[in-house]
Amino acid sequence: MDRDELITQLQDDPVIWDFIIIGGGATGLGTAVEAASRGYRTLLLEQHDFAKGTSSRSTKLVHGGVRYLRQGNVSLVLEALRERGLLRQNAPHLVKNQSFIVPNYDWWEGPFYGIGLKIYDKLAGDLGLGPSENLSKEETLAKIPTLEPDDLNGGVIYHDAQFDDSRLAINLLQTLFDHDGIGINYMEVTDLLKANGLISGVKAEDREGNHTFELQARAVINATGIFTDSIRKMDDPDNRELIRPSQGVHIVLDESFQPGESAIMVPKTDDGRVLFAVPWHDRIIVGTTDTPIEAPSLEPRAKEEEVEFLLTHAARYLTKDPEPEDVLSVFAGIRPLVANKNSKDTSSISRDHSLIIDPSGLVTIAGGKWTTYRKMAEDTIDEATMVAGLDERESITDNLRLHGWLKNSDAADPFELYGSDALALKKIASEQADGNPQLHPNLPYTPAEVIWAARSEMARTVEDVLARRTRALLLDARASIEIAEPVAKLMARELNYDHQWVTNQVETYTELAKGYFLSP
Repeated sequence: MDRDELITQLQDDPVIWDFIIIGGGATGLGTAVEAASRGYRTLLLEQHDFAKGTSSRSTKLVHGGVRYLRQGNVSLVLEALRERGLLRQNAPHLVKNQSFIVPNYDWWEGPFYGIGLKIYDKLAGDLGLGPSENLSKEETLAKIPTLEPDDLNGGVIYHDAQFDDSRLAINLLQTLFDHDGIGINYMEVTDLLKANGLISGVKAEDREGNHTFELQARAVINATGIFTDSIRKMDDPDNRELIRPSQGVHIVLDESFQPGESAIMVPKTDDGRVLFAVPWHDRIIVGTTDTPIEAPSLEPRAKEEEVEFLLTHAARYLTKDPEPEDVLSVFAGIRPLVANKNSKDTSSISRDHSLIIDPSGLVTIAGGKWTTYRKMAEDTIDEATMVAGLDERESITDNLRLHGWLKNSDAADPFELYGSDALALKKIASEQADGNPQLHPNLPYTPAEVIWAARSEMARTVEDVLARRTRALLLDARASIEIAEPVAKLMARELNYDHQWVTNQVETYTELAKGYFLSP
């Protein structure tokens, strides 16, 4: 995946694409894979980096949604549980079984979640990850020794799945290329092209080379998540707004706050949300909040009251109370919730997806969540095929092994998340003059991963590498700043950039990363 070669290809080979997909997050990448795997000529364009927005800022869970079951949305739960199982099969190197414990501090919680989670197991059917069980107080504390013991009556253990969101996004990008599709980052769609009132393509600007393209397509798909409305208003300024953005914040703590393999799920916080404390990459992620915001942003920032909310609730359930100085990183993501006229509370808006076809032929897919990305993509291409006037072809993605597929990966392998690509990374590591040292003692990453990201994963900036190709920014924001310069130098060597580029990248990344830790 050489971006420069792809740009040259666009300049020299003006083809008519079957589908141009705008947006390189979970929905856009999934839709592009769906189209390309059916044999359609597919081009995906992303204004920044793949998964820059919401898709790299999730709670890192592939789940059916226990809370939706309690809300009575059985159809969404059924769909999500099926998709969870399929994703576990199609990307086993990234999607892992994760046990969750619901602590029981009130007499009514135990019976409700004991019965409710048995229904959850039943709905998962053959794609289930393990049965739920009631636990005594002693059994609960044995699994989570730092759980607050006062007034604890016991708990319920159940199973969902965990993943690395931006790593899955990159595997989807690679899968797109494996099926002869093309995806390009830092390519911003600035306008929609029309012929006789119907969408005929897009105008796009290469943000690296300042080239402008007019690209033709039989159908254009808007899969831009939180920026859905801006694309629809390019089509028709009078289009009503679909998205009601809501911010979710997470804090990252050292694993000493919650040792062991199980996650905690608190069914109801003060604002009515579910709270998770989940082991991830030898850290603990605590989240999330639900704060309505006025407008979407590529780089949202946590509000002071959101961080305080998470610290307060973490202290309520853990014996070791986290303080602001314990937070290794804090990150915010914006949910692209589809507006519900009857609901002012974003936490009650459905996470189901919506598919809209405008009179111009613009196809928009909005809402949803990572777990159901594949089903969203399948529905989108089914409809977009008719808009494009193309022959219908059956979907194959329910059993499509994603790039990197490796069933029995080794948890002790430092390159486990790369699946079948791990061999290539080991080869790069063996070629390094200084062996394969970690870039930082507090982070698990090596020079080989930086080189691989630049060569094979279309990483273009230090941020791309430290925020999304690796997760250094989320695991320890301060430590990530300390390795920004060596990462920039490795990338410059691979991408033929000069010393000034290195300096600029370090400065830019440092300024960005400062927003991910709490000021003293």
